Amino acid sequence: MEKINEALGGQLPTAIRTVSELGELVAAIRKRQGLTQQDVSGIAGLGSRFMVDLEKGKPTIQMQKSLDVLAQLGLEVVIRKKGSQ
Repeated sequence: MEKINEALGGQLPTAIRTVSELGELVAAIRKRQGLTQQDVSGIAGLGSRFMVDLEKGKPTIQMQKSLDVLAQLGLEVVIRKKGSQ
């Protein structure tokens, strides 16, 4: 949760190491933008159940759908060597 608080304080980028952390980040950013789960799922063309699963950190979520949600929130995934800035 500390990472999420930092992310909301303008400390993006932040390292995400688990699906649960990704879900927490998505929920925090979504709420900060004043959006509901239904708003984001509708804009991204996904079912609302997917948003629930993503934000709860379900380990079997689909990667492309997750990337679509991130894009709708104005976020992207950047791959870098672990430990590097």
